[in-house]
Amino acid sequence: MSRLTRHRVKRETPDVDVTTFLNLMVVLIPFLLVTAVFSRITIFELDLPTAAGGQVVDRPVVTIEVMVRKSRLEIGDGSKVVVSIPSAGGQYDLAKLSEALQNLKNTYKDKKDVTVLVEPDIDYQDVIHVMDAVRVAEIKQPDGQEVKKIPLFPEISIGAAP
Repeated sequence: MSRLTRHRVKRETPDVDVTTFLNLMVVLIPFLLVTAVFSRITIFELDLPTAAGGQVVDRPVVTIEVMVRKSRLEIGDGSKVVVSIPSAGGQYDLAKLSEALQNLKNTYKDKKDVTVLVEPDIDYQDVIHVMDAVRVAEIKQPDGQEVKKIPLFPEISIGAAP
C-alpha cells in the first residue's frame, strides 16, 4: 500500500522563472531598434572591365579612363593621358575634373561609360567622391541657389590603376 501512495501523491510543477529573459528583451529590443535606424547602405552598380572582344564597330571606340592617383587625377583616352589635375593639400579638385569631363561629354555625346582606375592606398571616400563627379555634374544657376544636375557618364567600371 505504501507503494501506491507514493505514486498518487500530487507533486506541484515548478514555476519557470522568465524574469531574466524578459529583462534581456527589455534591454535588447530598444538597442536593436535604435541602431537599425542609423545603418543605411547605398549600392553602386559597377561593371568590371572585361578582356573579351565584342562586336566589330565601324568607327573607333573611345575609352575614357579616370585615374585616381595619390598626387593627382588623370583623364586618359586608353593610350595616353589627356588631362592631369594635381591635388592641392591632399584634396582632389573635383570641380576641374567635372569641367574636363563635361568637355569630353560635349565631344562624345553618345558615350555613357567610363572606367575609374584607382591606385592602392587611396581613401575610400575620395574614390566615392570621384565616382559621384564622374556620374553627374552639378552646375549652379546664376541665382546661386538652385543646382542643376547633368548626367555625364552613369555607367562606371572600376579597376586598378596601372
